[in-house]
Amino acid sequence: MTTTERSAPTLACPKPVHDALVADARRGVPDEVCGVLGGTFDPQASRITSRYPTPNAADDPERRYRIDPEPLLETLETLESRGESIVGFYHSHPRGPPTPSRTDVDGAAWPDRSYLLVSLEDGRPAAGATVRSWRWRATPERETGGRFERERLVLE
Repeated sequence: MTTTERSAPTLACPKPVHDALVADARRGVPDEVCGVLGGTFDPQASRITSRYPTPNAADDPERRYRIDPEPLLETLETLESRGESIVGFYHSHPRGPPTPSRTDVDGAAWPDRSYLLVSLEDGRPAAGATVRSWRWRATPERETGGRFERERLVLE
């Protein structure tokens, strides 16, 4: 492991949660699926303990995702009642790479949270999936608002 890899933020994910996210993405084709990740939050090393799927409220769900504020608030209440924090969010790219799109960058709003992407690349549910995670880092510049930093995804 390189020095850069050791200093990168980390997201620990139980294998059953990882597998459920991939299954959700496959079932959602051709649309992007999305939801909230609960667990233990730390700006450098978070751990997922649960996932909360939410409806994709985007105008064009085949090309973008949006978590409606009402289900998000309900999820926040559930997380709080279970003693969990928001670790981050997840969504799928049925036909795109496992990297944040310009739309993803424009929509990111939770500093230091993880944004996990499930890519099916070619849009075929039976095809392989790639799962990667990115940490949103807010910046003071008004033009960009922030940037995604690649983080290590550790399956447990």
